[in-house]
Amino acid sequence: MKFILGKKSGMTTIYKDDRAYNVTLVEILPNTIDKICSGDRDGYTSVRLSVPKTKNVLHKREFRIDSTEGFELGKTVGIDIFEEGEKVNIFGNRKAKGFQGVVKRHGFSGGPATHGHRHVLRSPGSIGCAFPEHVLKGKKMAGRMGDDRMMSQNLKVILVDKEKNLIAVEGAVPGVSGRIVEIVSI
Repeated sequence: MKFILGKKSGMTTIYKDDRAYNVTLVEILPNTIDKICSGDRDGYTSVRLSVPKTKNVLHKREFRIDSTEGFELGKTVGIDIFEEGEKVNIFGNRKAKGFQGVVKRHGFSGGPATHGHRHVLRSPGSIGCAFPEHVLKGKKMAGRMGDDRMMSQNLKVILVDKEKNLIAVEGAVPGVSGRIVEIVSI
C-alpha cells in the first residue's frame, strides 16, 4: 500500500496521446515518517506522515497498514512511489460554506412571495406537530454546511513530474486549492 500527503494546487487540462485530460494538480510536499505503531504495543499497525508547516499549521496523518516492514522513523517519502497510469483514492475536506439556511443547505423551495405572505420566502415552514411536542432528531434545518471529509475514488494518475513535485490526477479532488489531501493507492 502506497500513501502520501500533498497540497491541492488547482485544475488544468493536459493534452497527452491525442486526448485531452481534465486533471487536478497535487503538489507533493516532503513527507517524513514521524511515528510507527506496531500491533504488539499499540493494538494496531500504522504509519504517521507529517509535512512541513503550511499557513503555520503542521499537518500529520496516520495510515493503517498490515505490516510496518520497509518503514523507518525519520525516513522521507517522496513522489517517486507513484507511476503514471496508477489508480488512487484521494481524501480531503470539502469547501466550507459556513452557516446556511434551509433553501441553500437542503434545497427547500421556500414559501410563496405573493398573496398576503410577507416574510416567509426562505423560511423552513412548520418544524413540528402537536405530539410529541418537540422537534424530532434529524430534522432538516439551518446550520453549518460543508467542510466534511470526502473521498474521490478510483482516480487515474495521468502525469508524475518529479522535477516540480507535481502529480496530475484525472478528475476532481475535494477541497479548495492550498488544502492538504491524502493520496492512497488502490
